[in-house]
Amino acid sequence: MSQFQLLGVFEDESALISAVKAARQQRLRIVEVYTPYAVHGLERVLGLRRSRLSLVCLIAGATGAIVKLWFEFWTMAIDWPVNVGGKPWNSLPAFVPVTFEVMVLFAGLSSVAALLIVAGLWPGKQPKLIHPRVTNDRLALLLEENDAAFDVGRVRRLLEDHGAVEVTERLTGEEVPA
Repeated sequence: MSQFQLLGVFEDESALISAVKAARQQRLRIVEVYTPYAVHGLERVLGLRRSRLSLVCLIAGATGAIVKLWFEFWTMAIDWPVNVGGKPWNSLPAFVPVTFEVMVLFAGLSSVAALLIVAGLWPGKQPKLIHPRVTNDRLALLLEENDAAFDVGRVRRLLEDHGAVEVTERLTGEEVPA
């Protein structure tokens, strides 16, 4: 079933932020906000929670360090003990540099993988443009009809009052030709 949507296109990030604030006060359903660059404070205005990517990075880094320490200890002290210059087989200070490097490797690769999975980015994925200039110099706010009390005229005026240079009506899934 297609949903009715209104797309407001803005030239200025402060106008976009004020429109998002007004839409949230009116309890309108914000589907997405499209910007060609990061807009400072937008995530706070949208009410988004803090990213868990740092937790993924911490867990993967700790896992990499623990697995590497176990593997190096097992290799040097149990599987193939080699006496090198009279040093002990399980010398932890000798393991520190490589452990740090493996920890950084695991943390970095898992962070990139988690970001790509959560964002839904994979090789060959075709982008769906909401507006032809949203990747260049325009910012867009997509609102969706959430109940029968959704008044198109009122929402259109709200977007225009907050600086929208263009307001278009569309149905869910419609693409704009580039």
